[in-house]
Amino acid sequence: MPSPEHLDTALLKEAADWAITFQYGTPTESERQAFDRWRQQSPAHDAAWTRVQAVFCTFDQVPADIRKDALERLESGGNSRRRSLRLLAALFMGAPAGWLVWHQLPWREWTADVTTATGERRTIELPDGTHLVLNTASAVNIAYTALERRIHLVAGEILITTHTNPSLTYRPFFVDTLQGVAHALGTRFSMRYLDRDICRVAVFQGAVEIRPLDGPIRILQAGEQASFDTVSVSQPVPVERGATLWEQGMLLARDMRLDEVIAEMARYRSGILRCDPAVAALRVSGAISLADTDAGLALLASELPLRIEYNTRYWVTVGPRH
Repeated sequence: MPSPEHLDTALLKEAADWAITFQYGTPTESERQAFDRWRQQSPAHDAAWTRVQAVFCTFDQVPADIRKDALERLESGGNSRRRSLRLLAALFMGAPAGWLVWHQLPWREWTADVTTATGERRTIELPDGTHLVLNTASAVNIAYTALERRIHLVAGEILITTHTNPSLTYRPFFVDTLQGVAHALGTRFSMRYLDRDICRVAVFQGAVEIRPLDGPIRILQAGEQASFDTVSVSQPVPVERGATLWEQGMLLARDMRLDEVIAEMARYRSGILRCDPAVAALRVSGAISLADTDAGLALLASELPLRIEYNTRYWVTVGPRH
């Protein structure tokens, strides 16, 4: 698949046109089929769509007043190509500079040291023997020096199993986030951005010290998890059973609402996966495939009164069985 820096600008514009059609319009069946054909033309087409999706994901995280202004600019545009360019310009230039730097524009993810695409998981061994696993749509930067070991979580979710420091001098292990810093104290733990303001830490072995940017420090012990923002850390609660099963491509649902299950599955597939409000409150228990979300959806439909409607491969709705 082409690297982000080698994607053709024309393809990105076409992908932006499609994104606007799906995000802000009501596509017809023929349009959905045309999009399916467009995306399957080449790996470059698929890569362009993936990149533009990341842009719109970031746009959804922009504060409401800025997003409203950008959409007003979009709606005042002319043909679809001009509208695409106006929206993308708003995405990259419309928000205050400080907010953009603080909350990570997509190019920070595209240029990160290690990244994963939607639905991809990746395991690497760091220079000191530490194991790092990236979940779907994740990105990190790695900075090892003679004085410290440091990872910057740019996006998504990671699972870390630290290794004994092989250096003769002590080198602490840190993970930087938008909200603060996590200091690993000989441990196995995961970190995930829940949204642009909150990061969750779950500790499976050892302990992790959480240092919010402007708040008091809290230490989590093995078996505990907590969320933190820039000023505070939540009260620890027990780690969820099966919290690391995503490493094996599975989701363990324990009496979860169906809409929560679908939202989690949507992280692992490209395109749009929606849950009809009519079935959102159904309860789900069991192991569901994240490595093969179509199989996971089929399992749900076999166990619950559901119908999985595939308008295209990239537009799927989970609704009531008629």
